[in-house]
Amino acid sequence: MLIDKYCYRSRLRKVNVMEKFCFSMTTLLLCILSRSLAASVLVLFSCGWLTVKKGGIPLRQYGKLLRVPAAFLLLSTLAILVNISKTPLDAYAVPAGSYYITGSTSSLIFGFRLILSALSAVSCLYFLSLSTPVTDLVNILKKLHCPSLFIELFLLIYRFIFILMSEASAIRTSQEARLSNRNFKTALHSFGGMASALLIRAMKRSARLYDAMESRCYDGTIRVLLEEYPPKKKEIIYIVIFELVLLFLIIGRKIYG
Repeated sequence: MLIDKYCYRSRLRKVNVMEKFCFSMTTLLLCILSRSLAASVLVLFSCGWLTVKKGGIPLRQYGKLLRVPAAFLLLSTLAILVNISKTPLDAYAVPAGSYYITGSTSSLIFGFRLILSALSAVSCLYFLSLSTPVTDLVNILKKLHCPSLFIELFLLIYRFIFILMSEASAIRTSQEARLSNRNFKTALHSFGGMASALLIRAMKRSARLYDAMESRCYDGTIRVLLEEYPPKKKEIIYIVIFELVLLFLIIGRKIYG
């Protein structure tokens, strides 16, 4: 819900949506294919600067959004960074009985490069999602000739995410007011009750939503009022220059190792 709120407030919202989409997807693709530290750092700081400075998203909130994937990436790369072996490796070695909790320099560099590449890819997606409302993304999907069924499912699922979150928050508040989470046993019982109530409410809300669509002459296609913003030549030139710089960094890494 925070992302949806900020994308409507972003100062980059009125930038041509195709420009933002091409920039984020091209940068994301180059970043993933390269696995270059220099390219990852450039992408991470560039997308962050565009989102925070140009888009007007608070730096603190942007940091909170990055914290979630960063924690997940750190936990998922522990298997690369930490090894248990009888032979100590060159980076570090902590004795634990007859074994060592150890790691090599190459594995640390690889793990750091992997985390940085993934974070820079996430920053590309955050740039797009924090500056582009869902209705504009629907316009992109239509221009890419995505099936109408896929677009409708995308809109309905996105809508129901907020409905379920709102209903779950209301049920959770009601349970906490009745002290239903005072211990582990009651918390499990409350969670089961919330899940069952949420299922029933979601089915009722979906039925009401479909009735509302039918009353508005729904014919199998969801139509959204779109606002077009013309592309600017200067912005296109900046995007091309940035992608060329990124490409040169990738080529330089391939040539010089």
